[in-house]
Amino acid sequence: MSGGVYGGDEVGALVFDVGSTSFRAGFAGEDAPKADVPTFIGVIEDCSKTEIQMETDEMGEKSGPLTAKKYFIGTNSLHVPRENMEVVSPLKDATIEDWDMFENLLEHVYKRHIRSDPSLHPVLMSEASWNARAKREKTTELMFEKYDIPAFFMCKDAVLTSFAHGRNTGLVIHSGSNLTSAIPVQDGYVLQQAIVKSPLAGDFVSAQCRSMFEEKNIEIVPPYLIATKEAVKEGEAPVFTKKSFKNITKSFHNYMTKQIIQDFQASTLQVSDGPFDDSLFGSIPTNHYEFPNGYNYSYGVERFRLCEGLFDPSNVKGIEGSTAMGITQVATTSIGMCDIDMRPSLFSNIIVSGGNTLLNGFVDRLNQELASKVPASARLKVISHNSTLERRFSSWIGGSILASLGSFQQMWISKQEYEEHGKSCVERKCP
Repeated sequence: MSGGVYGGDEVGALVFDVGSTSFRAGFAGEDAPKADVPTFIGVIEDCSKTEIQMETDEMGEKSGPLTAKKYFIGTNSLHVPRENMEVVSPLKDATIEDWDMFENLLEHVYKRHIRSDPSLHPVLMSEASWNARAKREKTTELMFEKYDIPAFFMCKDAVLTSFAHGRNTGLVIHSGSNLTSAIPVQDGYVLQQAIVKSPLAGDFVSAQCRSMFEEKNIEIVPPYLIATKEAVKEGEAPVFTKKSFKNITKSFHNYMTKQIIQDFQASTLQVSDGPFDDSLFGSIPTNHYEFPNGYNYSYGVERFRLCEGLFDPSNVKGIEGSTAMGITQVATTSIGMCDIDMRPSLFSNIIVSGGNTLLNGFVDRLNQELASKVPASARLKVISHNSTLERRFSSWIGGSILASLGSFQQMWISKQEYEEHGKSCVERKCP
């Protein structure tokens, strides 16, 4: 197959990075994705429909082509309160579970953001490092059969992240919303037997924040429920009036509440330099935060206590007896499962990515804890981008670099190859 067909300036390859929080899409060779769409989708079961049709309004609303359901995709559409709208994700454990929903998400990205004929652009798509063969084949079939794309390639997100940092060997520590994982990469290949996962990630910190708010009787009221509010002094009960809506689902309310908690995490929380001890935090500087309903408070020691479970789950409420590993343990366990000759190169190329790693002080604490675990023969180097954008989108950026390389062009699965060998060629061509 000739690489010249897909390279060059005329037609760019598309890079799709499917994450548990958002779906990133854009053209190869660019610095950042063109679209960053929430992976969560609003769904209304439309029982009254007698005729199933496909329609899209300016807000991104869709009636699915396969079932009588209405889909609401994209931030603007998803944040509007609607009767009986459930907010769900097509992914489970970072792999695709609901294909009908995923197709609608793809359709939205093509129509709203790419705005070009899918048959003109080869597609490089990221996948979780533990993705099953059946799901890889189904994705390949979907892209060739439904979108008629000229060429396709699937690449493990850990490999793309290491490419984005200019490495082809290293340990990728990715901490996103629902999982923290350590994935060793050697010469561009994931070592499957040494992947280690832990549920201690962004959603775990959100749950810790939520239980603290409940203890302090702080009501989290999403902006969609607030009609008016008045300014109050710090720590005083908020004065506001609520809007009322009919039949708002629990999943929608929880999704909107989670947005506020995540904002609180990003702007207020901090990881302590060493193991956390309340007695050491006597005169700690506080961080002020105001909630959408007007309640405001300055947080001190709580800022550090809420994140501590990521590194030391032993003394965290709610996970007693859990086998969940802290982030440092996830990293060292994964390295310990690799060949002894590889370990020095993994310790000297520890790559940190994912939105949860943007917590203030996260990388410093990881560096400090790993320093005591490094064998004398190895050198420790923790690599992380300072930029928020590059840390969150690292696997997309790696895909953008890879798909625009001249030497990569012969790696694509061409449409001709797919027609000859079928969907199973993805196992052979995409390691």
